[in-house]
Amino acid sequence: MAKEYPPLKSVPGFSWLGINLGIKDETPDFGVIASDCKCSAAGVFTRNNIQGAPVIIGREHIQDGQLQAIVVNSKIANVATGQSGIEDAKNMCRWTASSLGIAPEQVLPSSTGVIGKRLPIGKIQAGCESIPEKLGSSTGHIESFARAIMTTDTNPKWGCESIGNATLLGIAKGAGMIEPDMATMLGYFATDASLSRELLQKMLRRVVDKSFNRISIDTDTSTSDTVIALANGHAGEVDPEKFEEAFTRIAINLAKEIARDGEGSKKLIELTVSGAESQQMALQIAKSIVNSPLVKTAIHGADPNWGRFVMAVGKVFEFPVRLEELSIQFGSESQHMTVNLHNLNSGSVKLDTISKYLQNNEIQLKVIVGKGGFAETVWGCDLTKEYIEINSFYTT
Repeated sequence: MAKEYPPLKSVPGFSWLGINLGIKDETPDFGVIASDCKCSAAGVFTRNNIQGAPVIIGREHIQDGQLQAIVVNSKIANVATGQSGIEDAKNMCRWTASSLGIAPEQVLPSSTGVIGKRLPIGKIQAGCESIPEKLGSSTGHIESFARAIMTTDTNPKWGCESIGNATLLGIAKGAGMIEPDMATMLGYFATDASLSRELLQKMLRRVVDKSFNRISIDTDTSTSDTVIALANGHAGEVDPEKFEEAFTRIAINLAKEIARDGEGSKKLIELTVSGAESQQMALQIAKSIVNSPLVKTAIHGADPNWGRFVMAVGKVFEFPVRLEELSIQFGSESQHMTVNLHNLNSGSVKLDTISKYLQNNEIQLKVIVGKGGFAETVWGCDLTKEYIEINSFYTT
């Protein structure tokens, strides 16, 4: 059955391209977003101590809160490539700027793919020089861009909403090396709303914290994570509260699509931990559960091994949970199966019912750890043989 994608809508003032340069194969591998004027710009980047050259240059170029274009390549990450990699990232900006008639500092570079390889810089230059003839504002151009930034993703990811007269479009990629702050993920948001760079930056940080910082596939933090928001102001001012609500919805949906598309994954996991004494307690326990290989493999095999959840809760040493207060719910809030000490003692736990539920493609779980007032929701995926196969031969 073909995947259904959300509707796409062009954003006034923005143009896009996505083409193949032959960096690795015949799939799209080079993309550009360009605005017809300078934009308020906000960014959030990886916290990995070893950062790719595009992240280093991108941080420099976004410091003044203004950008006009983004240039992206996939298949090669331009990480651990020394000064040569830095020059390659700068050249991507120079060549893109020259094609668009703007300053190099108005361009932010991104790269994603294999670490430790130099970019085929001649192909990149040719791609940059083709920008004027390839750019377009149609939904087809937007979809081509979304496909050009993919690596091991099985499908492109986007979402858009209207807020008053303004449009907000978000595009992301990511399928592996996802955790704990964002992912091997790139995310780009374009809007024609008028927003100051200060407001946009604060908004982006809050949105990222509620979405991309709440997903996990394999506990590995990428060297290339980047989320950028651009606002060109063509639609005028918007209600900031309504805009942030839409921003958050789009980002959460993109985050869930990244988790659903985890390398080799078959199932999306949504896990809520409630009853915690603090937000940190809820989040750490939730991450402990959703990151556990034993939990992930049990869900993949529809094995009702609830003891693995108990283990994952108990190994968060900073926040001990009493077994008497621990409860695990399999299913939605309105219809679920519960495992706790009382049910186990009474013999009312039906493991075959839990196993049947775990055969679904979307799994909802709730773990109650006490009587506190804090809760956190995270998203993840199961762990499969395909994940091992993909990552055993990634560079070959």
